[in-house]
Amino acid sequence: MSSTIAQHSASTTQIVRPARSFQGSVTVPGDKSISHRYGMLAGLAEGTTKLSNFSTGADPHSTLGCMEALGAKVVKNGTSIEVTGVAGAFQQPTGKLDCGNSGSTMRMLAGLIASHPGTFTMIGDHSLTMRPMERIRKPLSAMGARIDLVDGHAPMTIHGGPLKAIDFETPIPSAQVKTAVLFAGLQAEGTTSLSEAVRTRDHSEHALKAFGATLSRNGEKLSIAGGQKLKAIEATVPGDISSAAFFLCSALLFPDSNLVLDSLGLNPTRAALLDVITALGGKIKVLMVEEHHGETIGTIQVNRAEELKGAEISGALSAQLIDELPVIAAIAPYTRDGVTIRDAKELRVKESDRIALVAKNLKAMGAEFTEFEDGLAIPGGQQLHGAEIDSGSDHRIAMAFAVAALKASSENVIHGAEAAAISFPEFFQFLNELAKR
Repeated sequence: MSSTIAQHSASTTQIVRPARSFQGSVTVPGDKSISHRYGMLAGLAEGTTKLSNFSTGADPHSTLGCMEALGAKVVKNGTSIEVTGVAGAFQQPTGKLDCGNSGSTMRMLAGLIASHPGTFTMIGDHSLTMRPMERIRKPLSAMGARIDLVDGHAPMTIHGGPLKAIDFETPIPSAQVKTAVLFAGLQAEGTTSLSEAVRTRDHSEHALKAFGATLSRNGEKLSIAGGQKLKAIEATVPGDISSAAFFLCSALLFPDSNLVLDSLGLNPTRAALLDVITALGGKIKVLMVEEHHGETIGTIQVNRAEELKGAEISGALSAQLIDELPVIAAIAPYTRDGVTIRDAKELRVKESDRIALVAKNLKAMGAEFTEFEDGLAIPGGQQLHGAEIDSGSDHRIAMAFAVAALKASSENVIHGAEAAAISFPEFFQFLNELAKR
C-alpha cells in the first residue's frame, strides 16, 4: 500500500486503499496487559527484573514512568527493559504520577500504592479524566485507603496507609478492578478474598505467582494473603492477542488469506477471540505452543474457510472480548449473516464511546445497522465504500476501520491515525506489509 500521512490540526491522517489479499508472517508487540503488570510488580519487587518483548505501546510506558517516579530504576534498550525495584517501599514522588491515556495504569497502580505512607496524585490526559474510577475507590476504601476523586473521575489522590483485608465481590466484570484489589491485598493485614461472577483475564494471578506471591482460587473466589514480598524475575512478554485481533479479522476478509502470527499470547482467558474467529469462518492451526510464567505462548496459522458466517456476542463473551469488539463490528457488514453485539455497555466508557464511534464510522462507509445502549446489530451482505473516518483519538477505532477499509470499494481516510501508537505503534507499517494490492 502506498500510504499518505499528512498533518492537520496536530493529528495525522492515514489513507488506506482496498486490498486483494492478506498474507504473510508477523510478530505483534508484547502484550499490553502483561507488560503493565510485570512493570508494576517489578517496581515493587526486590532486585532487578529483566523483561524482553515489552510492549511498544505508549500505555505501559506510562506505567514505567510512574514506577520511576515512585523510586524504581528503569533502563530501556528497545523492547528489553530492566526494572530495579524498591523492595516493597515506594518513595513519595516529587510531582504527580502521569498515567497518560492509560486507565490500566491508574486503576491497577492505585491498588499497588494504597498501602504506602504518603500522598500520591495520579493524573492523565483528557480522555482519561472521562473514565470511571469510582469502581476501584469502593473496594480500596473498604480496605482503609482514603481516595479523592473529582465526581468519580481523575485526578485521583490517594492518602496511603495501612490496609486491612476484605472479602469483595466484583459488581462488574473488570480485570483492572480485580487487579487493584489483589495488589492491595498483597500488602494488607490478613487474607483478602475476591469473587467474580464472570471470570476475567488472569494475567495478574500469573504475574503475582511469577514474582513469588502465593494466591489460591476456589471456584469463583480468589484469595491472597497480605505481607508477601516479591522477588525480581526474567521474563519474555507474549505477543498481544488484542493487537493480533486486527490482523486476524483482516485475514477473514479474503478467501486466499494466509497469516502466521509468531510468539502470540494464547492465555485461555483471552482466547475467546480465537473461538469467535473460528465461528466466523476462520481456520486456525496451532503450529507451536509453550508456557512461560503461567502464560501460554504459541505460533498460529490463520486461513479463511469458504465464506464468512456471522456471530451473536453477548453475556460473559462480551466481557471477555471487550477490546476486540470494535474490529469485529467493523468487519460485520462483510459477513454473510451479520453480527449482533449486546451486553457491551462498558464500550461506552473506554478511551471513547466506542459504540457511538463504531456506529458513526459504519454509517460513513454506507453500512446499515441498529445501535443499542449496550451494543449493535449489523446485518451481513453489505458492501462498504470509502469515507472520512473519525478515530475519536481512540487507538482501537483507528485500527478497526483501517481493517474495514481493506475490503471497501474505494480508499478510506482515517483521521487521528496516530492514536494507534497508544497500543500498537507499528500497526500501519505491518498492515501495509501484509495487505496485498
